[in-house]
Amino acid sequence: VQLVESGGGLVQPGGSLRLSCTASGFTFGSYSMSWARQAPGKGLEWVSGIWSDGSDTYYADSVKGRFTISRDNAKNTLYLQMNSLKSEDTAVYYCAKDSGQYLRYEYDRWGQGTQVTVSS
Repeated sequence: VQLVESGGGLVQPGGSLRLSCTASGFTFGSYSMSWARQAPGKGLEWVSGIWSDGSDTYYADSVKGRFTISRDNAKNTLYLQMNSLKSEDTAVYYCAKDSGQYLRYEYDRWGQGTQVTVSS
């Protein structure tokens, strides 16, 4: 099982980024997935989750209305579209595989993370 994030980088406040997480080694379309982040000096924060078939999505209050999670099961890829970025969004972003098709917040695999820095 492998999860590989990409798409991070440096962006100005108010800008946008799209993160991707490419999965391999398991039946991607059978599992819900989430994004989480860890800011410098802080703990891990859950950001967003999506059901295995993409029919339902969930967001932390801190990103609701600005971030959009989606997935392409044919491409084994999870996405996080991040708009109206703020300095407080600066963090390492991780994708995580849940233990079932609906969100259980029981993650058994994590990616290596991708750095997002929001700064002018």
